[in-house]
Amino acid sequence: MKILSIESSCDETAAAVVEDGRTVLSSIIASQVEEHKLYGGVVPEIASRRHCEAINGVVRQALTQAALSLSDLDALAVTYAPGLIGALLVGVNFTKGLSMATGLPLIPVHHLRGHIAANYLAHSTLTPPFLCLVVSGGHSHIVEVRDYTDMEVIGKTRDDAAGEAFDKAARTMGMPYPGGIHLDKIAEEGDPSAFSLPHPKVDGAPYDFSFSGLKTAVINLIHNAAQKGGSLPVADLSAAFRQTVVDSLTKNFLQAAQDLGYRQLVLAGGVSANALLRRRMAEECRIRGWNCYYPPLSLCGDNAAMIGSQAYYEYRAGHVADTSLNARPTLSISYQP
Repeated sequence: MKILSIESSCDETAAAVVEDGRTVLSSIIASQVEEHKLYGGVVPEIASRRHCEAINGVVRQALTQAALSLSDLDALAVTYAPGLIGALLVGVNFTKGLSMATGLPLIPVHHLRGHIAANYLAHSTLTPPFLCLVVSGGHSHIVEVRDYTDMEVIGKTRDDAAGEAFDKAARTMGMPYPGGIHLDKIAEEGDPSAFSLPHPKVDGAPYDFSFSGLKTAVINLIHNAAQKGGSLPVADLSAAFRQTVVDSLTKNFLQAAQDLGYRQLVLAGGVSANALLRRRMAEECRIRGWNCYYPPLSLCGDNAAMIGSQAYYEYRAGHVADTSLNARPTLSISYQP
């Protein structure tokens, strides 16, 4: 089954063709990073306008790269939640129009389910059930993936997501957008023991996260030093901050896996590209004799191939939409259509 998928939830306009949920026939991404760098973050209105400008060309490129025409496809898929509402609407409306014109089935896909499905493209033997840590700029979830379309959040952040905390700390240290990537690279050169930072936890909720206080602690350190005319060693502070975030993520994730009896652990989302998180989880699973999976760097960020992968399983479950489909800025990953 060949599915043309479209992703426009934030600042990447992407299209891909995926076969049977596991094989990428094409994947095209038009990034807006350089433009949003000017503002230190994504400007929703600009993102929406750029999606409008790019989407037609991106879809054409995806079909050309796959050496297919619209008549060769079996279905269309699109990210419809969650994300920036204006950005989502561009992809949803474009795909609805294409569905009306071609008669192809329309498959709505949850963005975070797509991030999890990125692992199906990279690991042919991976099948549910498993426990997944979904970490990105907007989300930090521990998700029980019981089946391809049956998921439940058992732990989540109570405030900032891990990726948001990385980006804001990096920005305060003077790093360009997207800050988390730069912080990760600089942290490789630093000494994480140079600073003692708070290890936040949520009382009564052992699988939940809290990163707001940690982020504020780092920002206050930087501001206090600046007010005294000094500065802090950025590499060391980056390393300490990164280690503290990763400590929190891995501790809760491993505890949940132990308590619930999972031996397949999966990472997903933009922060799954973090070098320390990948090393730590691989080592912790090796010690315990568990299996650890994470996507290649090319599939960690937003892309349409992951949407096409998840769309295959949504279609098999009968999750097909009509032209009344609308974009949704928020939606639980455990929703049932």
